[in-house]
Parts: sequence; structure tokens; C-alpha cells
Amino acid sequence: MHGPAGSDRLPVLASARAEVARRRVAPPDPARSVALDVMAAARERDAYVNLLLPALLGERGLGARDAAFATELAHGTIRMQGCYDAVLAAVVDRPLTTLEPAVLDVLRLGCHQLFSLRTPAHAAVSTSVDLVRRRVGARAVSFVNAVLRRVSARDLARWVADVAPAAATDPLGHLAVVHSHPRWIVEAMNDALAGDIAATAALLGADNVPAPVTLVARPGLVDVAELLRHGGGTVGSLSPYAVRLAGGDPAGLAPVRDGRAGVQDEGSQVVALAAAAASVEGRDARWLDLCAGPGGKAALLAALGRPRGAQVLANEVAPHRARLVAAALRRLPGAVVVGDGTRPAWPADTFDRVLVDAPCTGLGALRRRPEARWRRSPSDLPGLVALQRALLDGALDSVRPGGLVAYATCSPHLAETTQLLAPVVAGGDVEVLDAPAAAPNIPDQRGPYLQLWPHSHGTDAMFLALLRKR
Repeated sequence: MHGPAGSDRLPVLASARAEVARRRVAPPDPARSVALDVMAAARERDAYVNLLLPALLGERGLGARDAAFATELAHGTIRMQGCYDAVLAAVVDRPLTTLEPAVLDVLRLGCHQLFSLRTPAHAAVSTSVDLVRRRVGARAVSFVNAVLRRVSARDLARWVADVAPAAATDPLGHLAVVHSHPRWIVEAMNDALAGDIAATAALLGADNVPAPVTLVARPGLVDVAELLRHGGGTVGSLSPYAVRLAGGDPAGLAPVRDGRAGVQDEGSQVVALAAAAASVEGRDARWLDLCAGPGGKAALLAALGRPRGAQVLANEVAPHRARLVAAALRRLPGAVVVGDGTRPAWPADTFDRVLVDAPCTGLGALRRRPEARWRRSPSDLPGLVALQRALLDGALDSVRPGGLVAYATCSPHLAETTQLLAPVVAGGDVEVLDAPAAAPNIPDQRGPYLQLWPHSHGTDAMFLALLRKR
């Protein structure tokens, strides 16, 4: 009796031992490991995902398929982590803040596979368990396994119906969970859109769609037709120099490598085009980019100014960013200096045109910087607004009477745009020009300021004001 029973257990024991051995020697999942490392770096040392991820992919030699999977895992999970955290909070029996950060990151990766990538539940759970075993240890295995099995019991729509505030009674809270944005950002976007809930929902949805890679054909150096021959894609709709790539690495294209073209969002191109097109009174030969790093706008301004006899001075406070500006300008006339734009080193009334693309919250570029929505907070605003006002004052000091100041931010937050400009305009020293008139053929603009949107223009949410010094 004992013999057969013991014999029956032998295959089971052998299988169990084989499984233990497999787990000890199996190589780590390369794509999921990279995604987890990126999430940790974004959390622990404020790394920029769009810069770190390509470096890690190259360093670890991932093939095209694994690299694409790692990219979607990292970007998608970070983008949607607010929504996933709401689901996890309903499942986990303790505050999420008490979990080990690596465990929470693995749970978020599992949620993204279940909800957004349609990974079969058994695969999403088992790979997450393997990942947490390697990174945290056996003590976290049963916990991750149990949580993700509970999460996998329902799809995301059913979870959201339970965990999100009701749309009828708290529409902004509902949007914050559904579209995975901090509530304060949802409120700021809704204010900038004049309380239009439908437009706010469309904007938040657009923030969760990865931005296309857009090139600028720097005039006089390369044309759009040549860019299309090199990289394919489509011609932009707002800038005559824009090409949206269909795919591939833009750094591999010859016109980008040699500085005749660059990677630049079409909204950024529109800002530079309008800054160069608006009229000034009198001479028009000295142009200044006050906050020039990393150099895209300075290079386009230099290319636009060259046939008009204009010279661009590109100022940047950070030396490493100034080197990027110099690289962008290497084929174009212009000079680069390192200096503080709030305390200009040149005499007052020196320049005919000044662009100040001010440091900001970056809420207009959440499509391409998924970590920014979780990194920024309302407490950042006072310091940024003070810096923006100081830079605008420096620009107004630098421009001569009759000259132009173009004030731009990659944020639609009213504190960084119209509210900041209100006292400057009320002071009477500037005339507000019609910015949309300097950037024609852009829909849904009432003026005098220009505000672009991801959901309606397919660009970053760039803001632009054109001010003529009296």
C-alpha cells in the first residue's frame, strides 16, 4: 500500500524540484526588467523616462520586439499608474504607501499588462511573480500573486465603475481616475479650457496617447521633401517645415545627424515661426533666445533670420544645455552664451526680437513625459511663476522700444500664462499683438494669445503671447 502511494508522489516531487531549479537558473525577463528599472529611476532620482529608456535598451542589447514591449510597459505603466493605484487600493488591505516601492511597481506593471496590453491573466501574474521574486525576494511572492489574481477577475471598465467618483456628482474626480491624472492637474486643465468638461476629457485622453516623433526641416539647410525621402512619414499641418515620422529612430537619419534637421514638436515650431513673423518697428537684425536650451527654437530662428540678415544670440543658464544649443546651431549663424536671463549681461534695449520660452511645469508635454504628472505638484507653481516673471522682465529690459518679446510656455496652466501676463499688460509698457495672426491657419484661436492643444491640434499644449515694447 505504501509503495504505490510513494511511487505516485515521485513524479510530482520531481516536477516540483525541476520547477525550483528552473526558477533559479532561468534568465530574467529583459523587457520587464528594463521597465522596472526605469520606473525605479524615475521615482528615486527624478530620471527622465524618454532619455533613460533608450540608453538602457541599448546598454542591455534588447532586440526590436523586446525593446518595443519594454517601451510600452514603462511609458504606459507610468502614464496610467494613478488609475491602477485606485484599483490596487480597492484590493490591497493596507495603504499603498506602506508597500515596498519595488513591490508596488511590479503590481502596477501587472495591472498594465492585464488592462491595457490584454496579456492573458496567467502570463501577467506568473511573470510578475517571477519579477518580484528576483527583485524583492520570496516574501513578496504570495502577496503579489494574490493581489493580481483578484485584479484579473474584472476588466478595467468594471473596476473604474467601482473606484472612481461618480461622473454626475464629481466630474473632475471621475476624469482624474479614468484618465490617470492628479486631480490638481485636471482642475488646472479644466480652468484653462473655461470649464468645458468634454474638452477636458478629450485633452486628458490625448495626454495618454504617445506623441508622434516630429522633425523640423531647418530652412536653407534641408527641405521637407528630402526629410520624407530619408524617413518617410507625413507633412505637418501647422508648420511648413514639419514632418511626422511613421517610425524608426530619428537619430539614424542623415539630415538629423548632420544638424540640417532636428527633432522638434510642431507646436514648438509654431512658436518660433510666430516669434519671427510678428512685425517690429524699425530695424530687425538682433534676435535673442533668452532660455535657449536645448536649442530647437534657437536653430529654427537662426535659419529663419539668416536670409533676412538677422543674427541670433542664444542664452542658456545651464552649461550642459548650452552645449546642446551650440550643437543645434553648428550649421547656422549665431552665438551661444551662458548666462542668467533674469540678470542680462548686455545693455538694456539691445535686441529687436526676444524669445523667452520660460521654464514651467511642463503640463503641456505630458504625452511625451509620462512621469511629469506625478513629479509636479501645486507647490512648484510659486517658484516657477516668480522665475517666469523675472525672465519676462529680463526680456522686456533686453528689447528696444518698438521691438518684440515672445513669451512662451509648454504649459496651459493659467498661473503660468494669462494670469502672469495680466499685471505686465496692465502696466501699459507693452502692446499685446495678435499671436494667432502671426501663426495663420491654426484653428480654434480667438486671440490675442495663442494656445495649442494635443486633442485639437496634435501638438504639445504650447502657449504664446507677443508683446511689443512701447
